[in-house]
Amino acid sequence: MIRSGLILMIRQEAQSGQTAYAIGKKLGISKNTAKKYIKDVPEDHGLKERKRPSKLDPYKLQVDTLMSRGIFNCVVIMERIQDAGYDGGITIIKDYVQNKRPPRNTPAVRRYETLPGKQAQMDWGIVHYIDEKGIVHKAPAFMMILGSSRTKYLEFTKRCDFYSLLRCIVNAFEYFDGVPEIVLTDRMKTVIDGSEAGKPLWNKRFEDFASDMGFIPKVCRPKRPQTKGKVERLVDYVKDNFLPGRTFTDAEDLNRHAIAWCQKADSKRHGTTGEIPLESLMKEPLLALPSQETRDKYRWEVRKVTRDGFISYDGAMYGIPWCYSGRELRVRILGEYFEAYDGNVRIVQHKVEYTSGRIVWLKGQYEGLTERNGIAAPLSYAYKVRDISVETRPLSIYDQAAGVM
Repeated sequence: MIRSGLILMIRQEAQSGQTAYAIGKKLGISKNTAKKYIKDVPEDHGLKERKRPSKLDPYKLQVDTLMSRGIFNCVVIMERIQDAGYDGGITIIKDYVQNKRPPRNTPAVRRYETLPGKQAQMDWGIVHYIDEKGIVHKAPAFMMILGSSRTKYLEFTKRCDFYSLLRCIVNAFEYFDGVPEIVLTDRMKTVIDGSEAGKPLWNKRFEDFASDMGFIPKVCRPKRPQTKGKVERLVDYVKDNFLPGRTFTDAEDLNRHAIAWCQKADSKRHGTTGEIPLESLMKEPLLALPSQETRDKYRWEVRKVTRDGFISYDGAMYGIPWCYSGRELRVRILGEYFEAYDGNVRIVQHKVEYTSGRIVWLKGQYEGLTERNGIAAPLSYAYKVRDISVETRPLSIYDQAAGVM
C-alpha cells in the first residue's frame, strides 16, 4: 500500500500525458503499480450534476417578478403563486429567495473628520467584571475621544449620575491639558431635559457647567448614535481590548490600568489617520483649562448626613460627627481621601473605601451625644429673670439733694 500523496502524484503525472513506464521510473515504483492507480481514478457518477425538477420551476418567473417589486416575504410569495396553481411547500421558496434577498436597508452615513481642537465625543459604556467570589457585577465606564487626534480618555466609576459625569469631564480635560470647542454626546438625561421644536432643552446645571468650562455642548440627532461613531467604536474597543482577562484590586487600581492602556494605545499609529494620537494631541489647538478653583468646584457633591451620623458615598458609609446629623455637607474625593466640609471648614477626612457596603467609623463620632440627648442644636428656651422695679420720684427731690432751693 502506497501513501495517498504518492497516488496523487501518479494521477497528476498521468493527466499531464506521461505513460505508466515513465511515471514508474520518475517516482521509483513499478510500471504496474503506476498503471494500477492510473486506472483507479474514480469516474464521475452518472447522477452527478443531474438536476431534479422542482415544483417551483414553472413559477420562478413569477417569483422573480414579485421580488423585483420588493416582495421577499416567502409567505406572501407562496400565497400569490398558489393562486396560479402552485401546490408545493414553503421551504423550496425560502431556499430560492434566500440568495436573491438584498441586505437590510441600513442608511448610509457621511464620514466626518473634524478640525484639530474642534470636537470631542463622550459616552458611557456599561461593562462587566467578576469579583473574587465569582459574582458578576456591572460598572459604568466614561469615555471621551478627541475627534481629530483620536486621543482617548477612560475612567471607571460607581455611578453614571450628574455629579459623576461632571467629574469625569473635568478629569478628561485635565488629561488632554485643554478643552475642545465642542463636546458631542447622546441625549442623556443628565445633559438635556427634553426637546422642543427639534431643539434640545439643556439641563440648566449642565449648561452652567459648559459655560464655566468653556465648551459648546451638542447632542446627536434622535436615534442616530452613529453621528458620534468615534466614541461608539471606542466603547467596543474598550470591551474587546482593554477588559478581557484584566485583573485589578479596586476601582482606583482599575483606573490606573485604564490610563496606562490609553497611553499605550495612543502611542501607536492610528489605522484611520495614520498618525500617532499622542503626537497629534500636541498639535491640537485646545482651549485653555479654566482656573483650578473652577475645576475643583465640579468635584463637589452635596450629601445629607443620616440620623446615625453617616454619609453614603459610592457605596461606602463614612462617619461624621453626630452633631451634623440631618444637615447637608459638601463632600468630595481628593486623591486617596474622602472629605466632608461645612462651608469652607473641613469636618472629616477618611481614607477612601472602594468596597461597597463598608462602614468607615470616625473616632469620637458620638462623643457628647448622651449628655445632650442626641440634640445637636440648642433648644429654644424662655428665661426667668428677677423682677427689678424702678421707683418713680418727682424731680424736686433731686434738686433738694443737690442743695438747690
